[in-house]
Amino acid sequence: MFLIKILYYFAILGQSPNEKKSEVTFDNYECSGIVDTDFPRLCVLLDMLVFPGVITKRPVMDNRPPGPLIWKQRFLRVELESQDPLTAMKLEVFGWKVDDRIIRVLQKMIPSLSNLRILYFWQAGLKDRMVKSLMNAIPLCSNLSTVLLEGNPIPEHSYHLLLSEDSPLTKLSLRNNRIGDEGARLIGLALSTYKSANRKLLSLNLNYNSIGDAGAKCIAAGLRWNRTLVSLSLIRNKIGDSGAAHLAAVLRELVLTHEEVVYRRKLLYAINHPEASKKNEKPAASKENGKTNEKASDEKLPRTEGEKLGNEEKQLSTQVENPSAAVHEQAEGGRSPLLDAEVMPRDGDLFAPGNSTLVELDLSYNLITQRVLPLILTALEEQPEGGGLQLLYMHRNRFPPECETYLKIREEMISRPTLQSTDFDQNDEKKEE
Repeated sequence: MFLIKILYYFAILGQSPNEKKSEVTFDNYECSGIVDTDFPRLCVLLDMLVFPGVITKRPVMDNRPPGPLIWKQRFLRVELESQDPLTAMKLEVFGWKVDDRIIRVLQKMIPSLSNLRILYFWQAGLKDRMVKSLMNAIPLCSNLSTVLLEGNPIPEHSYHLLLSEDSPLTKLSLRNNRIGDEGARLIGLALSTYKSANRKLLSLNLNYNSIGDAGAKCIAAGLRWNRTLVSLSLIRNKIGDSGAAHLAAVLRELVLTHEEVVYRRKLLYAINHPEASKKNEKPAASKENGKTNEKASDEKLPRTEGEKLGNEEKQLSTQVENPSAAVHEQAEGGRSPLLDAEVMPRDGDLFAPGNSTLVELDLSYNLITQRVLPLILTALEEQPEGGGLQLLYMHRNRFPPECETYLKIREEMISRPTLQSTDFDQNDEKKEE
């Protein structure tokens, strides 16, 4: 075994393991950005005697036919953007189980791959701790924008970490991960709450995940204040009429909840009294002033027409986070949809525009019946002209395609300016995964 290790050091690192001239360890190894060089070297430095090989795919030159695709197990696949080995644009772990050491090697390499845009794990046996490790490395890679974790069920449902507020990802595919309603709840919270929202993700694929009505309700809640996500795919889940109704409702005008009204007041207060918001940070750090001025600041919140702050609201507002730090940051940047100029009081409530950012929604192959179709049609009709959904897929649900309301939905979608009739009337197989 010792002899084999020595041979590995000579063959891959070019030196003896006992050589004192330039001691190379895993921690001080400097990655070159060339995957088929760095990957085996890092594996050896972790005392791995057996590790996957590297297959590099280069772009086809001079119109020559591509070589045969190799489907062997335990290969790290690398796709280059050009003939330069420093231009790795995609890494794939396809159909073999990774362990903690492989994840550690990838975590070490990823920041050095300046051209890397896509990271793909298919049936790789990922664990909760591995996803967390990858999430720590992703922000360090300047161009990495797409992650596909497919066929990797994780009991802890830690996928939502990839949708954190500071995540740089614009495309995320989580197909066939058995996410279920609990995982969908965490993803919904990551998409948005009235306090925070993901502001980078444009496309989210949740196909084949056993998400039911409860999970769809949570995802709809995540769409409530998300103003970035453009495409959402929920093909082949277990969404019925209740879940579809919640997804439709978020497209319509929203009535602010009590908690949202109170938090909106905090944002407005932070805008109108920035000095007070900053002062609230000092008592928290002072030992003498252990209690914050949270209650006092809440009692001074301005009352607007149609909004009376009763005793119940005062009690709740003291439980909401101190209007400093994150609240002040949101208010100063005007980033919260709660501050939208179109938020208006009416009949004792506050109303806000529904989600008009989502352009594509795929609910094909679910459990939706014709009973909920009128709600969906109404939501579409109430969306602003020229905005809102442009692509809605609902084929192969539990209603006949000749259903009158469904035909009206089709007419509504076809009439939208950026949508051609062929986009909506496509084959069932086109969107099937």
